[in-house]
Amino acid sequence: MNRQISHRGASSAEAQTSAQMVERWLRPLTASALLLLLIQFLMGMLANFFVVLPDQHPGSNASNYFAGVVQGDWWALGHGGWEVQIHVLVGLLLALASLTLLGLAIYLRRRLWVIVTAPGWLGIFAAGFNGASFLNYGHDFSSLLMTIGFLLVVISYALGLYYTKPS
Repeated sequence: MNRQISHRGASSAEAQTSAQMVERWLRPLTASALLLLLIQFLMGMLANFFVVLPDQHPGSNASNYFAGVVQGDWWALGHGGWEVQIHVLVGLLLALASLTLLGLAIYLRRRLWVIVTAPGWLGIFAAGFNGASFLNYGHDFSSLLMTIGFLLVVISYALGLYYTKPS
């Protein structure tokens, strides 16, 4: 028998199972994302201090921004210093983590988690695209926007962990 369960009409046992899913997945994934953000910050600082990016590389000054992002990131993964390679790789993992967190929050219909993961997703993608802009065009303003995106994510995810702590 194939039956769909509606969260609105769920029994108390089903509601508790949903609450356990939140505890089992959303909080640990959010904490893991915050740890990845710490690594991302450190790798970004190391890259900023110790890596000199060439003026010309695949993706630099691309006329098609999104194609340039792909080319620049692909180049950075293969030819950037190890600091840049880790920075880009962790950024891609964070993009996946933010989509997963937002998707789980929406699927589980957890309003508070949707409220904190949506700006987290926005911050990750803003930081990522501005990081790619910095890589490809070298504008310092992109670095500032990357930092603002980073702060948005950290604040959002920290608030999510704070306001959903088990009693």
